[in-house]
Formats: sequence, C-alpha cells, structure tokens
Amino acid sequence: MSDPTARTLALLSLLQTHRMWRGADLADELRVSERTVRRDVDRLRGLGYPVDAEPGADGGYRLAVGAHLPPLLVTDDEAIALTVGMRATALSAIEGIEDASLGLMAKLDDVLPDRLRRRIDALQQSVEIMTWSNEAADIHAADLTVLSQGCRDGEEVRFTYHRRDGEESSRLVEPHQLVAAGRRWYLVAWDVRRSDWRTFRVDRMHDPTLAGVRFERRPLPAADASTFVRDGMQAMVAEHRAVLVVSASTEDLVALGHWVVSESAPTADGRSHVVVSGNEFGDVASKISFIASRFDVEIEDAPDGVRQIVAAVARRLSAGASLVDGPTRHQRP
Repeated sequence: MSDPTARTLALLSLLQTHRMWRGADLADELRVSERTVRRDVDRLRGLGYPVDAEPGADGGYRLAVGAHLPPLLVTDDEAIALTVGMRATALSAIEGIEDASLGLMAKLDDVLPDRLRRRIDALQQSVEIMTWSNEAADIHAADLTVLSQGCRDGEEVRFTYHRRDGEESSRLVEPHQLVAAGRRWYLVAWDVRRSDWRTFRVDRMHDPTLAGVRFERRPLPAADASTFVRDGMQAMVAEHRAVLVVSASTEDLVALGHWVVSESAPTADGRSHVVVSGNEFGDVASKISFIASRFDVEIEDAPDGVRQIVAAVARRLSAGASLVDGPTRHQRP
C-alpha cells in the first residue's frame, strides 16, 4: 500500500480493534516493511492517537486510552449503529443529552456517503421508537457520571433524596449498580445509616457527590441488580389500581407475568377478577391494554385518568382497524 494517507487510515482501523498487534503482522496486513509501520505509528501519535508499543517477542502495538478524543474511524455498520443509537438516546430522560445526540447526528449526516445515508433513512422510516411514559422527570448526565464512578471505584456517595411522599432526607450509600428501566434510572445501593439495601430513583436525587471513602463490596441479596429493582417495584404499594373481569382462567393469567397482574381470583362463571396497579395512570392503562390484546376485558373499577387513556387507545385501535378492513386495503395478486 503506497499511499501514506490510505495506509495510515488502514493502520488506525486495525489498531481500533484494541488487540495487541505484532509489528510483523501489521506489516503483512498493510503489505509494507516493519520500518514503515513504525513511521506510520509515529504519524498517528502526531495526530493525537495514543499508540502504546511493547518490546519483545510478545510485544507489539496497541491503541491506548488518550487524554483527549481524536477523530474516530468507523466502518459502514458502525456508522449505522451509531446513528440509530443516537436517535434512541435523543428520546432518553437524561437532561441535556438530547441536544448533544442531535448535534452528533447532524455531524454524521454531513459526512456520511450517499449509500449509507439511504440505508439509514430507510431504517429510520421503518422503525418507531416507543417510550413507555412521558411523565418521567429528566435527570442530569453529571449525576449519572458521579453515581457510575462510585459504582465502578467502590466509593461512597452522598445525596439529598426526595421520597414519593415528599419527605426529604440526607443519604450516604455504598453504590452497587445503576439500572435503566424505560425512561427511569434507579440506583441499587447499601444505605449506610439504615444498614439495608435500598433502591433509589435517580430523578429524586439532588447533588450526588463522591464522599471520598472506599468500601468493601457486599453481596447483593438477589441474582442481579435488575432483579432486585423489579422485586422491589412489585412489593411496593402502587398509587393507582384497577379492578377487571377478564375472560381467562387464573392459570392463563399467570403466563402474562407478575409485572402485569397484581392479584387474580376465579369467578363463578369461569372468568377471573383481576387487579392491576401502577404509580401512574399510564402504567395501569398499558397493563389493561396488554391484557385486552389477549382476552376480553371489562373494567369494574378504575380511576377516571386510567379510563380516559384506555378509551383513547381503543379509539386509535378502532380507527386503525377500519383502515385495515376498508376497501383501500392492498390485495396481494
């Protein structure tokens, strides 16, 4: 490979796999001498890419973590994944990250070749990203950074916490892991002052800071952090509930999962009384809609807010069904 620019980009692409490359192997891949490889490595370092070199038979070259972010070289598939991922990130609940994501998408769009832009446009037009709730409060990306550092380094974290009932308290915790559930983020941590494992909603935290004290990691009383959060949510008394009559046996309802059905009991006519609950009207309505997609459902008792959401969903589904069943439906020849 005689073109120095093309050769340097090819070398960068190989090094970005983060494996240790022997000089001879790089020379074979690039069809040049090892001396040329050393010269191209120096050129990359001059451009800001930190390339480590280790001597000896087991040594070689590896791209290291740098003090600043140099330009990246990505493949076609990586560019598509990055663009689609940024679109999903723009819908997250992290405050300020939407603008950063949209800015990055705009920069990528400026440099993408037409063949990739067409593939990405087709993919984005075919995929709709659904968010489960619009009521989740935004959180600060800086807060997530502090909490993730505490989890990674085993360092205690202080913050002020606002509970659902409005009570405010100062907390000192040993952070274990962050868990993302839809548009909400939770921290699983050992509460130092209460000597117990707790789950904290990140959007209810204020001013989390590293406390400067390291701790020995404790075994979590669950298979993993996601399971711990899920079990805690199921055990929590929900703010809203609805009572349904469902044309299914209690055995059939078990297959829906405990996250959908809070309680169930058989009726005399072979149906079931079902209780669904949630902390938001949308949570309860989504569970009712989920059940109704499989069985006939009658709402015996529910808050007006839940009934309104379910009615709106039913109207949209009815309108969609009329379009599908109408005379304009495409017929296969």
